[in-house]
Amino acid sequence: MRIAMIGTGYVGLVSGACFSEFGITVTCVDKDVSKIDRLKRGIMPIYEPGLDQLVDANVKAGRLFFSTDLKPAVAEADAVFIAVGTPSRRGDGHADLSYVYGAAKEIAEALTHYTVVVTKSTVPVGTGREVVRIIRESRPDSEFDVVSNPEFLREGAAIGDFMNPDRVVLGTTSPRAQEVMSRLYRPLEQDGKKIVYTTLESSELIKYAANTFLAAKITFINEIADLCEKVGADVHDVAEGIGLDSRIGRKFLQPGPGYGGSCFPKDTLALVKTAQDYGSPLTIIETVVDVNDKRKRAMARRVIDALGGDAKGKTVAVLGLTFKADTDDMRDSPSLDIVPELVKAGAKVRAYDPAGMEEAHKMLEGVTFCERAYDAMTDADAATILTEWNEFRSLDLDRVKQLMRKPVIVDLRNLYDPDRMAEAGITYRCVGRRPKNGAHKPA
Repeated sequence: MRIAMIGTGYVGLVSGACFSEFGITVTCVDKDVSKIDRLKRGIMPIYEPGLDQLVDANVKAGRLFFSTDLKPAVAEADAVFIAVGTPSRRGDGHADLSYVYGAAKEIAEALTHYTVVVTKSTVPVGTGREVVRIIRESRPDSEFDVVSNPEFLREGAAIGDFMNPDRVVLGTTSPRAQEVMSRLYRPLEQDGKKIVYTTLESSELIKYAANTFLAAKITFINEIADLCEKVGADVHDVAEGIGLDSRIGRKFLQPGPGYGGSCFPKDTLALVKTAQDYGSPLTIIETVVDVNDKRKRAMARRVIDALGGDAKGKTVAVLGLTFKADTDDMRDSPSLDIVPELVKAGAKVRAYDPAGMEEAHKMLEGVTFCERAYDAMTDADAATILTEWNEFRSLDLDRVKQLMRKPVIVDLRNLYDPDRMAEAGITYRCVGRRPKNGAHKPA
């Protein structure tokens, strides 16, 4: 079988590489000439553990190709995946579908035989029907079906998520399209993975509903953490206590500075807008969006409070800039709200991130970027941990005390045990926790 993957961003590149690992011939297409040139030379445009090796192996095996020419890739394909960006549209928060519809028009002109056109991008309800209309209008004679196949890939664990998914969702009622998609996903189906067949509309909504539910879960535990600080409870104990309930589950109950990344912020907003358009507002999700926005801005205040309430002229070490560990993605990262607020308050910010420095340079001003965590912490009046990178979990605390002007750490990811930090002589502020002996009250 042959696939054309339109778009070599996060979803397209990972999905294309994984499909080629199944033995399928895949051509990944992108209009960005420099990106395709780099991919042909084995240079990945994103940081994702294991992706470079997977791409290299399948390129050498003759199953994975990269091209800027859409027509021949589509003409030879059994299925064409649309995996282009759907960012929030400026001004109203709706998903910008211009790239999706543009791809649909180009695909229509290139069709030569029956082809399944698959929307892999995250798109609002009704997008699949519009893709059908666009292709039908452009090529009334063409044979095709449109299928919704949303991705559920976590950055930093995307290859594992594709190869070992909780489920694969396929939105189509066409038996012919189902047969093609079943062949593409046969390795997973044979391995016992759940394939969910549903309608276009249900499939499109499943993706948004899943992401907004997880965003709500994160926001819930963040607010519970704030309450824990007021009443003297430990949010980790609370999270464990409720997470052991099988109806709730343990995942996404880690408190922090708020959700970010390429999915949750834009998807929650897009679903809110869709619901409003259909006269069925999602008040819970509207609140989630509002609370999360306010939380990210409020995190800077915690750091300033740890500095005695005044950041002017003081040095703050920022450890971690990406929205989560194991990615270089800066999109809607809490650091984009927190760091500018610290700079605005007069702080001298020294920052380090294991993978996100190149992107951070483009997005953050007034920051000194350092090569190592300890460099950032040298002569700092306080340090704050914004991203849960593993290397931040085992800092040499004695060295930290020696390097910093004042041993103050504001840990917004709760990577350390408060008792251990108290014993080490470090003033430690975290989220929703305190030493069991009550020696320190978190901010």
